[in-house]
Amino acid sequence: MGRPDPEEGQLPAPVKPPDGGWGWIVLLGCFVITGFSYAFPKAVSVYFKELMKDFHVGYSDTAWISSIMLAMLYGTGPVCSIMVNQFGCRPVMLIGGLLASAGMILASFTTNIIELYLTAGVLTGLGMALNFQPSLIMLGTYFDKRRPLANGLAAAGSPVFLSSLSPLGQVLLEKFGWRGGFLIMGGLLLNCCTCGAVMRPLDMGMKRKMGKAQDKYEAKEMLPIGGKSEEGISTTDGTKKGKKAKKKPKKGKKLLDFSIFSNRGFIIYTISKFILVLGLFVPPILLVNYAKDTGVPDTEAAFLLSIIGFIDIFARPACGMVAGLKWVRPHVAYLFSFSMLFNGLTDICSARASNYTGLVIFCVFFGISYGMVGALQFEVLMAIVGSQKFSSAIGLVLLIEAFAVLIGPPSAGRLVDALKNYEVIFYLAGSEVVLSSLFLGIASYCCLNRGKKEPPPENNPSAGGGSDTEEAESDVQEAEEHSSDNHQPAHSTDNAMVAANEEANHVAEEQSGEGGGCPAGDGEVLARDGCNADQMVERDSF
Repeated sequence: MGRPDPEEGQLPAPVKPPDGGWGWIVLLGCFVITGFSYAFPKAVSVYFKELMKDFHVGYSDTAWISSIMLAMLYGTGPVCSIMVNQFGCRPVMLIGGLLASAGMILASFTTNIIELYLTAGVLTGLGMALNFQPSLIMLGTYFDKRRPLANGLAAAGSPVFLSSLSPLGQVLLEKFGWRGGFLIMGGLLLNCCTCGAVMRPLDMGMKRKMGKAQDKYEAKEMLPIGGKSEEGISTTDGTKKGKKAKKKPKKGKKLLDFSIFSNRGFIIYTISKFILVLGLFVPPILLVNYAKDTGVPDTEAAFLLSIIGFIDIFARPACGMVAGLKWVRPHVAYLFSFSMLFNGLTDICSARASNYTGLVIFCVFFGISYGMVGALQFEVLMAIVGSQKFSSAIGLVLLIEAFAVLIGPPSAGRLVDALKNYEVIFYLAGSEVVLSSLFLGIASYCCLNRGKKEPPPENNPSAGGGSDTEEAESDVQEAEEHSSDNHQPAHSTDNAMVAANEEANHVAEEQSGEGGGCPAGDGEVLARDGCNADQMVERDSF
């Protein structure tokens, strides 16, 4: 008697998220991965001036390194989803950490800008993409009730690493040059492998514990039985063989689940996110140059980004805590819409800021709203599609966002060169963010709320803030009942068979004495006319 074999053709029952325990270690790993993924492309810009001197290229040529990193981070979303669904999160993250590190190490030996594009841009960007997406999937696996808080804490890794990697890069550049700095940065990226190693699959630990407990229990119960245990084993084995013959052929697992496009909430989220990304990143990119054009000194202009980062560090966890409140979480999509509206209005109101004080006030409010958007964006997606389809959903969303990233900031830069006016750019970026906010809020209210009344309650899709706990608990309970029914101890099976046989013989004798007509064959009791089919047993086994 061994461990239960999973039913072929069926997906394994989801395990209830622990909302703590080892999940805090997973959260720490996700914090580090998020910090590297978002901050590293920006921190590399510290080395651009030295690269321009060595390779005799312009600023736009070196800026393509960061652009390629971000394009790989967003554009390879479906590839990451396929690899995660095929191999799991941990192996993909380990490979991603090695690729990210190898890219920066190889970049330190490059001799032209094209080689930098291929190493630091493509290879490192792909490695970070293979780490970023699986870490979010694992976070959603380990947290359910505390998931908004977990997403907020993990998202805080971006401003924390941005405020630390940039000064570190400057120190490395001064002491070791850009080649030595790239080499050391590559060593730091090996920490992604450590973060990937702690991403233990949730069902693996549960299966090991249940399997060990089951084996110990069965061994303990089988020892005093003696010869009857062999009969129980043979009977149980025969039952298993009979069940295996009836099993359906195993179905292949989908590498990329396109059925999520039938979810109206996912469609609404994707469209609003595309519009959002068109204008979200424009203000922080143009802020420093905008401040310089208004007469702000260089050091004070650069300090504006530090203000945004400092506020962002506290805004993301705080927003995650608010989103986790019982009366807020069912409406988390509307909170996300409000955060986007807040961000867009901040851009529009600050377009006329003409002094340093006005720019500081803008940075404070922009940091709060930007942190709210960063903390809620993936929480809303998890609430819409659920943890089972999140791996496919995030890959497709990131792919669509990649086009917006390549359209928004470059278009804003060309408008600045053509118009020589930052005010129009801030108005345009803010209007795009406000439009995405209004679309998400109105579409969610009109489409999803009406759709909830049509289907029955048990099949009602979660449009925002729904929890997977109840569904997971019921699935786990059914799995446990199924497992316990198929794996009774040997002596219990033997006793049940003996009792059933004696009762069936007794009934057969009474009915034969009364002429009831239940003829028995040589090897079995046949159920006919007034005989119950449940009384059929095999005598040969005894």
